[in-house]
Amino acid sequence: MNLGFIAHNSKKSLMEDFCIAYKGIISKHEIYATGTTGRRIEEVTFLRVHKFLAGSVGGDKQFIEMIEREGLDLVIFFYNPSMISAKEPDVYKIIKSCDQFNIPLATNIATAEALILSLSRGDLDWREQFHKDDF
Repeated sequence: MNLGFIAHNSKKSLMEDFCIAYKGIISKHEIYATGTTGRRIEEVTFLRVHKFLAGSVGGDKQFIEMIEREGLDLVIFFYNPSMISAKEPDVYKIIKSCDQFNIPLATNIATAEALILSLSRGDLDWREQFHKDDF
């Protein structure tokens, strides 16, 4: 499955910790991330990450385009609700796109852990069938 990771600057350390903790699960999947988030995930996990541009210079738009092509099966987006600015990825567009295209989305650590553990149990295997129907 294709997993998407994105984090506001103030949440990048949390994303690193999350990816270290769940490396065993996420390593079995393709990882996509905006530029800086992806680089930091690579540095701490040594996993290969497909990186878009940094979110502030168009990576969030590339991320949304992949959602709209239904190229992501799960999105983890750690954002800071008290620091939303034009320099950070567009929270509302990403959430709206995930909802529109039925992509499971976590925006906090509790939900991210629930989704990752569901992924490891096979609870999201329906996404694989979803992609087979596209071909």
